[in-house]
Amino acid sequence: MKLNLKSIQNAESRKEWASKGYKLPEYDIVKMRENTEKNPRWVHFGGGNIFKIFPAARMQDLLNKGLADTGIIVGEGFDPEVVEKGYEPFDNMNINVTLKSDGTVSKEVCASVAKAMVCSTQRPEEWKKFVEIFTNPSLQMVSFTITEKGYATAPGYVQDDIKRGPEGCTTIICMVTALLNERFKAGATPMAVVSMDNCSQNGLKLFTGVSTIAKTWCEMGMVSKEFVTWLCDETKVSFPWSMIDKITPRPDPMVSQTINDDNVENMDVVVTAKRSFIAPFVNSEECEYLVIEDKFPNGRPALDKAGVYFTDSDTVTKVERMKVCTCLNPLHTAMSVMGCMLGYTRICDEMKDEDIVKYIERLGYVEGLPVVTDPGILSPKSFIDDVVYKRLPNPFMPDTPQRIATDTSQKLAIRFGETVKEYQRKGLSLSNLKVIPVVLASWIRYLLAVDDNGNAFELSPDPLAESAHADIAGLQFGKALKGGELDKILSREDIWGYNVLTSPLRDAVIKAFESMNAGPGAVRKTLHSTVA
Repeated sequence: MKLNLKSIQNAESRKEWASKGYKLPEYDIVKMRENTEKNPRWVHFGGGNIFKIFPAARMQDLLNKGLADTGIIVGEGFDPEVVEKGYEPFDNMNINVTLKSDGTVSKEVCASVAKAMVCSTQRPEEWKKFVEIFTNPSLQMVSFTITEKGYATAPGYVQDDIKRGPEGCTTIICMVTALLNERFKAGATPMAVVSMDNCSQNGLKLFTGVSTIAKTWCEMGMVSKEFVTWLCDETKVSFPWSMIDKITPRPDPMVSQTINDDNVENMDVVVTAKRSFIAPFVNSEECEYLVIEDKFPNGRPALDKAGVYFTDSDTVTKVERMKVCTCLNPLHTAMSVMGCMLGYTRICDEMKDEDIVKYIERLGYVEGLPVVTDPGILSPKSFIDDVVYKRLPNPFMPDTPQRIATDTSQKLAIRFGETVKEYQRKGLSLSNLKVIPVVLASWIRYLLAVDDNGNAFELSPDPLAESAHADIAGLQFGKALKGGELDKILSREDIWGYNVLTSPLRDAVIKAFESMNAGPGAVRKTLHSTVA
């Protein structure tokens, strides 16, 4: 069994694939690719794991249902080996492996990528092809999963790239701006430019990056003022906001072995020269959410028929706030800090700990839901249900509390401070908050870098670690507070989002810290008494 077009189309080979439990494309792949060549509708930059198993899989759903007749064109502008080793040897197909929390596995061959190409002004033939695609009036959208840093224009190398102009630029953000300029010159047909990256206000970030480059080129005389005007008119070029949520780790060697055991050839994980981890398969959890602002001036694929939510920007913001402030991120942070001190190295193992499960259940259901931002299109309670009972316990998702605890100082204000402030805005009693004061205290206790057995451990990276340590210089493991040692760090509004020292939660936080710092076993004892 080989992952290529010949194998997928051959009747006998298809029987073998099916006998091994693989779901196969139910459409004419060759015809789809011919249609895409003539009338491209969707280009995506950043053809990595999250794209393959989420947007590309949703497009396959449409193709299987007969609700689309074209696929996706993938552009890779950062690492050519992603195309050369991850797409081309497998006829642009991949295997999506969904690892479910109940222990079952689903496997699907995805063929919705019609073509994958390296996007570079230094490759004339490929660049010419991208210009042809972007100047075709049929193109409806270009989307991205290139991480938040891909939209930045401040770093020196991007500034240098802007100076090269539309003909010689090499970064994705500049090349896309150049391609949009080509579209403008060829008739200015409208289109949507869609960030699918997991960052707040991603559409605004993308627009800011592209418009900054366009305006700079205009000042340099490299593009016209009319192009900038067209680009900044959302009825002509839109930059919809979105919220995406799906845990997609690196390709797992165990999954590679499982597929090899099915007699599928060449399933090895490859690490490129640029440290990209690529494979012809993707392993991921089952839960997924993609919410997009429905602003597409030239039409769009019917992804709403394949599980994607389309709504307005306000609702997208509410979904993001629901996730970040209540239903997922606070639970993740709370259990990760606690887990580091209790010696856990896997999130799924923490979910076997009755105290920790009760801890995050109370945090989400009891303390969070009364002030949750309800987006209307997703149920906050159902979202928490999936997090607690499907996502976090999933043994196939090898996430660690140490990774989640990274940069905690940057997360506390939005993940817990907003809840506290919402309680105050709504006139609710802060005395109802039992877990949140313990979470805040646990991070201070965590900063001592001593686990619950009294052994030293390595803290996860954090930009405010040095200044936070300076604030608690007088604290020692197992030593009682003499008074005032926590004042400095509790007054840090840049960490908590408000002044804890002068808030009604002050005494509860101090009491929780004193309890957790009483000596070996004190963290466990405090956790247990909090949820008892």
